[in-house]
Amino acid sequence: MAGIFAEGFLSKSAKHGDIIAVAAVVIILSMMVMPLPAFLLDTFLALNISMALLVLLVTMNVQKPLEFSAFPSLLLLLTLFRLALNISSTRLILLHGFAGQLIHAFGSFVIGGNYVVGFVVFLILVVINFIVITKGAERVAEVAARFTLDAMPGKQMSVDADLNSGLLTQEQSRRRRSEIQQEANFYGAMDGASKFVKGDAIAGLVITVINIAGGLVVGVVQQGLPFTAALQKFTLLTVGDGLVSQIPALLISTASGIIITRSASEENLGEDIVGQLLLQPRLLQIGGGIIAGCGLVPGLPTLAFFVIGGLTTLLGTLQAREAIEREREELHRETMLRQEESKKPESVLSLLQTDRLELEIGYGLIGMVDAEQGGDLLDRITMVRRQIALDLGIVVPAVRIRDNMQLAPEAYVIKVLGMQVGKGELLLERCMAMGPDLANVPDLDGIAAEDPAFGLPALWIPMRQRFAAESAGLTVVEPAAVLATHLTQVIRNHASELLGRQETKMLLDALKPDNAALVDEIVPDVLSLGEIRKVLQNVLQEGVSIRNLVVILENLADLGRSVKDADALSEAVRESLGRQIVAQYAGPDGSLCALALEPTVEEELLDVLTQSGQSATLPWDPARAQAFIQALSQEARTVMAKGDQPVLLTPPVLRLPLRRLLQRSLPSLPVLSYNEIPLDTQVQVVSLVGIEHAS
Repeated sequence: MAGIFAEGFLSKSAKHGDIIAVAAVVIILSMMVMPLPAFLLDTFLALNISMALLVLLVTMNVQKPLEFSAFPSLLLLLTLFRLALNISSTRLILLHGFAGQLIHAFGSFVIGGNYVVGFVVFLILVVINFIVITKGAERVAEVAARFTLDAMPGKQMSVDADLNSGLLTQEQSRRRRSEIQQEANFYGAMDGASKFVKGDAIAGLVITVINIAGGLVVGVVQQGLPFTAALQKFTLLTVGDGLVSQIPALLISTASGIIITRSASEENLGEDIVGQLLLQPRLLQIGGGIIAGCGLVPGLPTLAFFVIGGLTTLLGTLQAREAIEREREELHRETMLRQEESKKPESVLSLLQTDRLELEIGYGLIGMVDAEQGGDLLDRITMVRRQIALDLGIVVPAVRIRDNMQLAPEAYVIKVLGMQVGKGELLLERCMAMGPDLANVPDLDGIAAEDPAFGLPALWIPMRQRFAAESAGLTVVEPAAVLATHLTQVIRNHASELLGRQETKMLLDALKPDNAALVDEIVPDVLSLGEIRKVLQNVLQEGVSIRNLVVILENLADLGRSVKDADALSEAVRESLGRQIVAQYAGPDGSLCALALEPTVEEELLDVLTQSGQSATLPWDPARAQAFIQALSQEARTVMAKGDQPVLLTPPVLRLPLRRLLQRSLPSLPVLSYNEIPLDTQVQVVSLVGIEHAS
């Protein structure tokens, strides 16, 4: 019954807290004007001590300051209550020479009836409270308020970033912002509330001096007491009153310092202190030995140091045994978990996954990845991904970098979908020189090599010869740039393989906010995600950028309902991107240098394609196909020797079959159809290619 009554009383008190607070303030203000009887003063003094002790216990057991956010206002009320009690006790002391049993007990029993000792003890308490605790808490509150306000914009930006990335919901972000605002308000309020504690300590000292002087005047002048008797009587009462006030003030000051210096933790203050002091058992054993050794110094209390040192050493030994036991239990638990996981079929699933893009390096190249050693490879890879996004319009997957001890120290391997597609070696103490005049620079002390990206002849020259090589017209690059260039070329050559369904969905999701109608129409009603991915892969295979994804999807939306063949859709997409494709190969004046098929060859290819009934492959006679490739290669080399980039122009139906015929022998020769050439583009046909042109 008592528990139910207490619970009901606390519930009602919480509901009517505003009325209780107003009543408390009215009572405190009334105490400053109206005299209190001695028994009521004793009750309020006991309440003051109890409240101070309760506040101290609460501050020691909160995990973060915001759990006691009412502390600044409560500190003001308690300070005002204590000052009102000082006024009431002063009135009783000077009028009646008696201020209740509590003050009398402190004056008689606590300090032994010696007002000199009592005054000294009172001064010590004031010094401790004012100079040590209050001064330190005031400084900590000021610094905490400043740092909290300075960090407030950054915390709010972090909450906004988490909200935008989906890590927080609207309700969670609103609660986090509220906590940040409350934290700033709390520390700002504590910065001002610490002045209450400081002023209370000064007021207590001043009130005590005034009470002693006033007591002497009242005792000697009004009551006719001898000076010594008046001093004895009123000083004891005043010092007792001062001690009754200073002890709660000291408790409140300590509570203020604790809550300001309290950092966020999962435990209360006592658990944190004990747990962290006992965190290093070895240090407890060493400290116990040192403490026990102090007992051997002549003149020091041997027994006290031996007992304390022995207990400290014993505590450290017990903690060390407990730590070893915990480690054994943790190790046993992890072993059991691993054994259980190894029995599950899913335990090997992680071994089945391969990364889309990997870079394996020898141990000699690890410094290129470590930024602390000056390596900038990670920054270069970031720039490569950005450049590929701009050039090809795809999001390159994260490059997984691993060290492979089976490689040579300075070797590296590039893998796509787990298979090696490129490799090379880097000499970190040298730089690579390349150029057409490489053989005409005899003074270079270089090591012959080959550019891993394009297969051009190169030299690894010492760093000191870099300026001389550049002066000779050579291109000089650092090892990290060589690797970044090679990685870029590999990504360009294998862009279609790096574009999976997930990457395709990412592209569509990025496009959807501004083109929701287009994306919603085409997926999945017109084409599936896989069919769109296949079309984009076909376009990327020939080095055509898909960055203009809106144009691509518009064409797919128009044709996708009637045409389902990925090759036919790809050709239609290329025609819509004709101006972009021509711009890749046009000369400085905007004209296109082209090779065309002789009419006889074109007619023969059209007949072969018609008879076979196929649209994407060309079942041509191998001998004639080889002769045509040889003639085309000879004409292309002639044009490139003049510094021009040739393209092969074909009828639309022959473009894709010829591209697939030439992709192994002449992968760098673009094949364009007539429909891909804009009407305002000037085309210069430099040669007609026939089979008889082969030498």
